[in-house]
Amino acid sequence: MSKKLLHTPEGVRDIYGKEYARKLEVQKKLHESIASFGYEDIQTPSFEFFDIFSREIGTTASKELYKFFDKENNTLVLRPDFTPSIARCAAKYFMEAKEPLRFSYLGNTFTNASKLQGKLNESTQMGAELINDPSVEADAEMISLVIEALKNTGLKQFQVTIGQVEYFKGLCQEAGLDEETEYDLRDCISAKNYFAAQELLEERQVAEPYRSVLLKTADLFGDLTSLSKMRQLVHNKRSLAAIDRLEQLYKVLKLYGVEKYVSFDLGMLSKYNYYTGVIFKAYTFGVGDAVVKGGRYDNLLHQFGKEAPAIGFMVVIDELIEALDRQKVDLPLPEEKTRLIYDSSDRNDFAAKLAEAKKMRAQGLAVELVARA
Repeated sequence: MSKKLLHTPEGVRDIYGKEYARKLEVQKKLHESIASFGYEDIQTPSFEFFDIFSREIGTTASKELYKFFDKENNTLVLRPDFTPSIARCAAKYFMEAKEPLRFSYLGNTFTNASKLQGKLNESTQMGAELINDPSVEADAEMISLVIEALKNTGLKQFQVTIGQVEYFKGLCQEAGLDEETEYDLRDCISAKNYFAAQELLEERQVAEPYRSVLLKTADLFGDLTSLSKMRQLVHNKRSLAAIDRLEQLYKVLKLYGVEKYVSFDLGMLSKYNYYTGVIFKAYTFGVGDAVVKGGRYDNLLHQFGKEAPAIGFMVVIDELIEALDRQKVDLPLPEEKTRLIYDSSDRNDFAAKLAEAKKMRAQGLAVELVARA
């Protein structure tokens, strides 16, 4: 090579020193909370077969995947998302299990995103998945766990916004929308792009009153009282059942004592098509995107041959650390290391300093031996 490569590719970066120490501390705090709810650690490969993240699964678009081939010419991808990998793993090793399965993971995800989005293409995520439990209590457990985990990192000012995919899908079904229109409208509403949604509905000739009601979903957010207003806008069983579920969820969240952190937004949707019910995101000031994303995906494991309801969430570690930094939240960092200087020409001096270092290390201190210049 004619010149040395010292820079990383676009979309990735090095982390070292105190910044990396802070990252490790945040991960430790999050893991403490997740483990306290009974979740066990699991590790899946950094790359999988392409089909694990296919359009049928409902995950990341193909153009945003890092794809390559193995020696048998199978198409492989770096994982853009943990949930399909966990679902595959659960179906493989716990096919016959009926009791609730609680998994926790930590690792990096890779998305070949445009540089215009201003995001890293490699990010660290920690999350939890609860499989084989369809109950509203399971929904509440995951949301409460998110709140407790964020509090444990020192974050104080944040809000968990809860949506319900079934409300939107029921409304689209009631309005007679085809699948393509539903997907396009979901993207507009998810981006809170009211004008694009209005233009789409007019272009597809969606009749009133459904056009107006669908547009209102972009603004359906607030506290518990807003759910009654949302109920009045629909008449189909699917959407009404979604409201019932949210009201039940709120009652359980009150038992956890976390209701002050919760709000509702039925215009909140996800780019992942595998979500089937409750979805949620945690927001805080200092960053432009959610620091936590999650939801229920009751049909995803079916794609791998296992019939099992599931719900989960992931914390975007890098976004969370940025929020903590901007909010000036102090994180305990490792104590400064002790430096012991020895005379390299004096073997007895080295032996003495080495003995001293061993004693200090046994006490949990960080010690480096350095030869006198």
